[in-house]
Amino acid sequence: MKQLVFVFGTLKEGFPNFATNGGVRVPGNFTTIERYPFYLVGTRCSPWLVDMPGRGEHIAGQVFEVDAATLEAMDQLERVSEPDGYRRVCVEVASDAHVEPLTAYAYLKQARHFDPRDVCLGPLSEYTLEHAALYRPRA
Repeated sequence: MKQLVFVFGTLKEGFPNFATNGGVRVPGNFTTIERYPFYLVGTRCSPWLVDMPGRGEHIAGQVFEVDAATLEAMDQLERVSEPDGYRRVCVEVASDAHVEPLTAYAYLKQARHFDPRDVCLGPLSEYTLEHAALYRPRA
């Protein structure tokens, strides 16, 4: 069964972890309907979309249709089974190419793990190639 995933950081097409994303891109430029805080965090400058809906910005990203194996690979990359990992949650996104909003999974960080002292850049509304150049993969 195929699932939709909204990617806003390193899993976007052309970005550092795109190799994990084996999905098919859904046409259009997408933004979250809800606002979220979005920062580059820690010594690795990891993109964190913080699970605090209603705060921050509308976040730009891409939507992919993925199969179960790809979703599992993304879950592993995002460490969803770890206490400090991302959580896969449903978000609504809008697009210039779709009349109705889409509901898609996205990987968000829990608010309790966010410490403003760890921010290296932000708040952001979009993760760019300039931001990706700061990113350091997990060793």
